[in-house]
Amino acid sequence: MKLSLEYLIREPKVKLDKNPVILLLHGYGSNEADLFSFETELPDNYYIISARAPYDLQYNSYAWYAINFDADQNKFSDNEQAKTSRDAILNFVDELIENYPIDKNNIVLAGFSQGAILSYAIALSHPDRISKVIALSGYANDEIFTDNYQTNDFSKIKIFHSHGTVDQVIPIDWARKTSPFLSKLNIDATYKEYPVGHGVSPQNFYDFKNWLLT
Repeated sequence: MKLSLEYLIREPKVKLDKNPVILLLHGYGSNEADLFSFETELPDNYYIISARAPYDLQYNSYAWYAINFDADQNKFSDNEQAKTSRDAILNFVDELIENYPIDKNNIVLAGFSQGAILSYAIALSHPDRISKVIALSGYANDEIFTDNYQTNDFSKIKIFHSHGTVDQVIPIDWARKTSPFLSKLNIDATYKEYPVGHGVSPQNFYDFKNWLLT
């Protein structure tokens, strides 16, 4: 089925009238096959859908938004592209609901790195649309949230976020600032750290899977 984003799908092994979905959002320079490798270990009753980011970096690598460097090698994100991707993912969710028997009240975003940053942006901008977020090796960047997001009702949303203590791509300090940020908004959030770099350890996977099932 042709939708606005390229994607891989695993149908639920346990079919209901409407099934929940986990939408996987990969990191910068990766593709939809990366996180889809989790699908065999994820719960049988979910649709597992992994989307490909729209910006082509060549050699089967994609990005949700550009990361640029200035003359002093400081990194900065293209926030306008990030907002465009934020809205494109939400539109893609609408398309999925139209084309598959998905429970629109049980939509989980699971993102890694850039995908995690966007998962926060989508969920906190539109908490009525997303039920849970699994944010791996990312952080909350409120510059890519919708205006006046603070007035949203966050009472139904749940977040699991985690980070490696020796992450060489996104500093652990950035991730640690996310906990008080979410706490201020009274969001139900679980945060864990692991002694790894920029990646998902087996323990991390086990912990977020258990969290998802509770």
